[in-house]
Amino acid sequence: MEYLLFILAMAVFVLVIFVSESARARKEEKRFVQSLYEDYGKLADKEYSLERFAKMDSFFLRHQKDGQLDDITWNDLGMDELFKRMNYTLSASGEEYLYYTLRTLKQEEEELLHLEDVIRFFGEHPDERVKVQLAVRSLGYTGKYSLYDYLDNLDYLGQRSNRKHILADLLFLPLTGLLWINFSVAIIGIVILIIYNIISYFQEKGEIDPYITSFSYVMRLLQTCGNLEKIPIPVCGQEWEKIGRAAGRMQAMKRNSYWVMSPYRGNASGDILAVFLDYVRMVFHVDLIKFNGMLKVLRGHMEDVDAMIEVVGYVETAIAIWGFRESMEAGTGKEEEGKKTGNGWCVPEFIREGSLTVEQGYHPLLDAPVKNGILAKRGILLTGSNASGKSTFLKTMAINAILAQTIHTCAADRYRAPFFHVYSSMALRDDMGSGESYYIVEIKALKRILDAASGKRGPVLCFVDEVLRGTNTVERIAASTQILKSLSRSGILCFAATHDIELTELLQGYFDNYHFEEDVREGDVFFNYKLQPGKASTRNAIKLLELMGYDAEVIEKATAQAERFVNSGVWKG
Repeated sequence: MEYLLFILAMAVFVLVIFVSESARARKEEKRFVQSLYEDYGKLADKEYSLERFAKMDSFFLRHQKDGQLDDITWNDLGMDELFKRMNYTLSASGEEYLYYTLRTLKQEEEELLHLEDVIRFFGEHPDERVKVQLAVRSLGYTGKYSLYDYLDNLDYLGQRSNRKHILADLLFLPLTGLLWINFSVAIIGIVILIIYNIISYFQEKGEIDPYITSFSYVMRLLQTCGNLEKIPIPVCGQEWEKIGRAAGRMQAMKRNSYWVMSPYRGNASGDILAVFLDYVRMVFHVDLIKFNGMLKVLRGHMEDVDAMIEVVGYVETAIAIWGFRESMEAGTGKEEEGKKTGNGWCVPEFIREGSLTVEQGYHPLLDAPVKNGILAKRGILLTGSNASGKSTFLKTMAINAILAQTIHTCAADRYRAPFFHVYSSMALRDDMGSGESYYIVEIKALKRILDAASGKRGPVLCFVDEVLRGTNTVERIAASTQILKSLSRSGILCFAATHDIELTELLQGYFDNYHFEEDVREGDVFFNYKLQPGKASTRNAIKLLELMGYDAEVIEKATAQAERFVNSGVWKG
């Protein structure tokens, strides 16, 4: 009787644990779903380890094409931080595709219009959006490496055959039959075969275990695509059809995959059934045989895996874009002819040729941005004091041009321009690895822009901050003049910032002059960061020396020397 009571108590205990864990899991799931509805559009808050960010470009590196942002431009503009700002994805496929999207400038409006349809559908249908997010959440991440890294490493496995495993399994048949003829010999043979199989099993198991991660992600990818197909989203018809075909061709990978993908495989869980199945694996190599079969299917369907990753990433990116829009400053206007007016974001307008128009544009990473607009019919030359806003304005224009052609969303009230190839030469530094000086790095960066413009691939939009700052004044002004003249020819729209006020006169027939100015008062310098027409008429470098407490004699002599040069054009000590 006591034993029965003990068994009953244990059964009740297990039942209570099971029920409580199930309730906790349902509660967490409910809380997560609620957050998808209520927190959508709130600033993304994710931790990015170096390992995680190092693999972010995996999809991009395997899908390179003309028109993508090069590394110099990406780094100049701090696009890693912008990526983090809008990363509302929930899977590795979504992250990698969002990164790819931000680096791939589309040159045709048709692609962007379809993307806009998908973005708006998820924005206007929260229930379907949440269903998609729950489906991709189960896909998750791949660990330290990208799925593409794992897939690339499959080559190290070489060509694998099941012949020896099947032959070893078939040997059990005659040995079993031998039991009725010579029992002792049969038993010895079976024991020897079992020992051989177990030893060889652990040798090969160690080889395949590192690849189980990639197999597991592919299996989850197949399941996720199957779940996505069940969600009725009219604008994703072609995407659902694409993953349906890809997943259908890989069904052979799913059959009997439990032997390889079981979470209890070889983990000493203590479960009686799991232990029994582990011995079945060791003796008959069923998981090794299935692994080789799955490997063959996977190797023959890499394009299908890529297609599924692309579609999952695409829909996650569309969801992230709407979340990014929601997170931006709310617009105060109303929608007119498909574009949102106000102070938050807008859908870009594309024209085949002509000027670039930006109204109330701002940098999306700034907490309290000062908004500026411009109508650029030809090159723009910016002058102004240090910290007055020149570099931020260049980045604002560049980022909005990139966002227009990647996520069909601009941080402005209006953006109207042709399709561009975008380049920059801004935040350069010495290349210590190659031993190249700043000047060499800079002229190479500028040369690549000129080469791109001469390639006749389409209009080039470029941004140059402090052209040729790495050399002496005389040669800098001379060379800068000629380089900027080259960057003002047909097919190029150049925004350049400089401290060399002489360039405003030398380039007057090629560039329109704009400037930023400051106000020095009450012992401090104040900037309004508002773009002004014309060239800068104020200087603050010497005044800043005074405000920082430099000796009065230094200030006085420096001011007098600068005034003499302005009046005479000649430097005197």
